Amino acid sequence: VFLGGVHVHETVPPVIPADLPRPAILVFSKTNAFRHEEAIPAAGKMLAELAKEKGWGIYQTENGAAFTPELLARFDAVVFSNASGDVFNAEQRAAFKAYVENGGGWLGIHAAGDNSHKDWGWYMDQGIGTTFIGHPMSPQFQRATVRIENRANPATAGLPDTLARTDEWYSFDKSPRKLGIDVLATLDETTYSPKGPFGQELAMGKDHPIVWARCVGKGRALYSAMGHTAESFAEPEYRRLLSGALGWVLRLEGQGCRAEAATPPPASPSTAQ
Repeated sequence: VFLGGVHVHETVPPVIPADLPRPAILVFSKTNAFRHEEAIPAAGKMLAELAKEKGWGIYQTENGAAFTPELLARFDAVVFSNASGDVFNAEQRAAFKAYVENGGGWLGIHAAGDNSHKDWGWYMDQGIGTTFIGHPMSPQFQRATVRIENRANPATAGLPDTLARTDEWYSFDKSPRKLGIDVLATLDETTYSPKGPFGQELAMGKDHPIVWARCVGKGRALYSAMGHTAESFAEPEYRRLLSGALGWVLRLEGQGCRAEAATPPPASPSTAQ
């Protein structure tokens, strides 16, 4: 699993409840590469609590066969909760691509942006916008300061200027800001040691994005590199960030994407696609 992963692709879809309330989120935590054994159930519990609080529908699965046009049409956003590796076959990839480009929402958490997805060009280019190069190992988990940079997005609108928290800190080969992506939060590298195994240099400098948002066709996509630990999903500030992120990708809060300008907004949350 650690040296390239496995390639298991389901073909029989799950049975999704017929009475799922809208808006609805599909939480996907399949792992064909490294599995975050503690974070995945902790995130699932937090997302279920949030959905109950908001009155949203939620369905959690690790079955890639849920990604068909017909089943995705029943959801208003998809969450990749530490999903890793080669999770879809060609048809499932195409269904997800069309879903997002035609107006669906997507939220990626932590491993959703690691390099185990590198063979899926569209996802890396249009979903993430940069390439993971590593994380510290000495120690792996460090307390660092996250600086909130952009409050225009509901994900960061209600947060303090800085968050001091412990996580596994990802570094990337370039800042996605260069593609015109909206960077919402950055990592202050002066507050931790960005060194990988055998002294690998992981510093990105002053521009080290850790949360960002973008438009993909008519859809909305937001990625947070935070969330390796189970404890992350019990932190009030991180829960608030993910709640706002979902509000945005569901089109319930915040400003729309430029690509949506020519498309009338949904009449109500119950009809949003």
